[in-house]
Amino acid sequence: MEYQAQSIEKKWQDYWEKEGSFEPSEDMRLKKKYILSMFPYPSGAIHMGHVRNYCIGDVMARHYRKEGYNVLHPIGFDAFGMPAENAAIKRGVHPKDWTYSNIEAMDKELKTLGLSFSKDREFATCDIEYTKWEQKFFIDMWNKGLVYRKKAFLNWCPNDKTVLANEQVSEGRCWRCGTEIIQKEMYQYYIKITDYADELLKDLETLEGHWPNAVLTMQKNWIGKSVGLEFSFKLKHSYDDLEKIEVFTTRADTIFGVTYCAVAPEHPIVEKAFLNLDQERKDKILSMRKMGARARMMGDKEGVDLGISVIHPITKEEIPVWAANFVLMDYGSGAVMSVPAHDERDYLFATKYNLAIKKVVISDELPYCEDGVLIDSGEFSGLRGKEARGKIIAFFEEKKLGKKVINFKLRDWGISRQRYWGAPIPLVHCEDCGIQTQKEENLPVVLPDDVVINGEGNPLDKHIKWQEDVCPKCGKNAKKETDTMDTFFQSSWYFLRYTTPSALWKKEPFNKSMAEYWLGVDEYIGGIEHAILHLLYARFFTKVLRDLGYVDFSEPFSNLLTQGMVLKDGRKMSKSLGNVVEPSAIIEKYGADTARLFVLFAAPPSRELEWIDSGVEGAYRFIRKFYEKTEMISRVTEIPKILSNTLNKEEKYARKKIYETLQKSQDIFSKKQSGFALNTLIASCMETFNALSVQDNKEIWTEGYFILSNILEPIIPHVCWEISEKYFQFNSFKPIEIDTKALESDSVVIAVTVNGKKRAEIEVPTNAKQEEVLEVAKQGIQKWLSGTQIIKEIVVPNKLVNFVVK
Repeated sequence: MEYQAQSIEKKWQDYWEKEGSFEPSEDMRLKKKYILSMFPYPSGAIHMGHVRNYCIGDVMARHYRKEGYNVLHPIGFDAFGMPAENAAIKRGVHPKDWTYSNIEAMDKELKTLGLSFSKDREFATCDIEYTKWEQKFFIDMWNKGLVYRKKAFLNWCPNDKTVLANEQVSEGRCWRCGTEIIQKEMYQYYIKITDYADELLKDLETLEGHWPNAVLTMQKNWIGKSVGLEFSFKLKHSYDDLEKIEVFTTRADTIFGVTYCAVAPEHPIVEKAFLNLDQERKDKILSMRKMGARARMMGDKEGVDLGISVIHPITKEEIPVWAANFVLMDYGSGAVMSVPAHDERDYLFATKYNLAIKKVVISDELPYCEDGVLIDSGEFSGLRGKEARGKIIAFFEEKKLGKKVINFKLRDWGISRQRYWGAPIPLVHCEDCGIQTQKEENLPVVLPDDVVINGEGNPLDKHIKWQEDVCPKCGKNAKKETDTMDTFFQSSWYFLRYTTPSALWKKEPFNKSMAEYWLGVDEYIGGIEHAILHLLYARFFTKVLRDLGYVDFSEPFSNLLTQGMVLKDGRKMSKSLGNVVEPSAIIEKYGADTARLFVLFAAPPSRELEWIDSGVEGAYRFIRKFYEKTEMISRVTEIPKILSNTLNKEEKYARKKIYETLQKSQDIFSKKQSGFALNTLIASCMETFNALSVQDNKEIWTEGYFILSNILEPIIPHVCWEISEKYFQFNSFKPIEIDTKALESDSVVIAVTVNGKKRAEIEVPTNAKQEEVLEVAKQGIQKWLSGTQIIKEIVVPNKLVNFVVK
């Protein structure tokens, strides 16, 4: 038969769609698997990263279906966000039109890959019904006291004209458009993720062995739990109501080495001292305020002497106060004690500005940042680091100078964005009653369609008609909130929505019992770039919804697989680099099964994949041969019964390879060997096909194809369904028992060494006696034994023969 990929693939894609082949059962008594790939942004075209991600998930979903599991394998679109507004400005289209047309285009492309997604449960996060329920969640969080509004200096993108979270700033630039960000003081809504910091950290222990260690480590470091001393430096001269500067340190043992106090450029004391500074210092402070958090932490350390002093709480020494770019206002109190002798950052700053350096830990070099024996530290001299920290903190508490506290690096989650294409925040502003939540019967608060999007600020701020509202408390005229939600808010609960059929979506965000049945996600697949933001927010959201009564569990993702990037010429595929390979071009030329086989064969799922054109050609040739060799098999509904004692050497070897590959397939999915090493499974299938090709027993060909089509169906489904329909009436897609007799060998290959050096391999019957093995071994290494005397003969059964000679 001639292999015609396009006609075969269209036939089965249409069939699967018509039959609803991949919809999960609502029978919650069945054993289940929830397989989920991180959903895409509707950019208009899928790329090879999408292909790899979704093919890995599809292999899992298809495998578990044929193993008898009730499988939920959904897809949707993370559809709000700035790119849609940028497209509206650039192309003169409405963000909604742009988004939904892209979804339609991507749906068609995803279909051409033969992905076994549930179509009934597909949605986009910009769908009105989805917005309704997340606005309800927001109101619930507000009423629980988890959401608040405050004024702060925020990362502001002048190009996109929106606030960015610290995590959305890369090297001082906007993660979306690359524009250098500035610091702007404005109101922002925050969610108290810090209330859950300890639980988020502790529950990482339950994910050990199920999530990659690298991801767990990144989350632990991001949450950043630390124990230390909180105390205040008293200002030498108070400024109005400001009399002290609060600080926190994990190195209380070095407190006698403090030589200056550093504060954030936005700290209140800077504002107080500002009027007394010369213009040069004022300009420098203003410049520091414009820098993004990452640029300030990673770049050169800059500072300004504020001309004021504080008093050391123990020594009573006067200590200068400096505004420093490395201190962030949203971390701790926005001020730190600086010990240049024992902190690398403080040392660099002190040497740059010729500040005092005082050594209080015995050391031969500076800065010395490890624990050591204290010197010049009063009554605490002679103590080592850990003991000293405990006693100094106790001293501060006894004298009521400070206290022991636990701090976290994690900051509250700023969720408001000054843009149009996002979920409106369901609040109203009343002159008499202040900020009030919308009544639930008014949900969803829907975006107006008649907006002008030209890149000049938030279009909702200019839409006076849309802003008009009524205060739900007093009934007077009020205004809608014009900020919209961060897109991470939408992606923090989408996996829950999938658990419920679309027919119920108007009644509830998701059905609680169905969520209990499907969650946690058995296999979650996505890029490691989401290790901190999305995964942390989704974990937090789950815990909040638990406390609000929506769910009864605490962790959403039972197992996590982070797939590697797809590279071309050693670099990530990128249009700007001109190294993009379009999936549509590969599918059109070779077929979807070839694209699937290559991306799964070229590298293990968690490793980077280098795109090689010759590898694609090789994948196509294998599929074509596999399809066209079906002339060697018979039409059957069950595996042929084959007696091993009637077979020749080649026939026995072919059967052994068949069942070794079946065993490998079962191990990869049941034991998750090497992180779902599908590349080694495909290699084994190819070796089995080659072993079949050197023998001509029709029954063994039929047995081999029955099993190989079963194993390969999750990987190259179209061709396997075609073969199974023609020859096996689909009965090949089911669990198959391993014939242990086929795995037995009549012979074994043994290594032969002389004085520990390998000199040959021999093949002997498995039941050969030791004398026979030694005789065959000697014959195989005659030239190494010639002229020597054998002192000792060592035989390790079925593994090794070693001759010790002189």
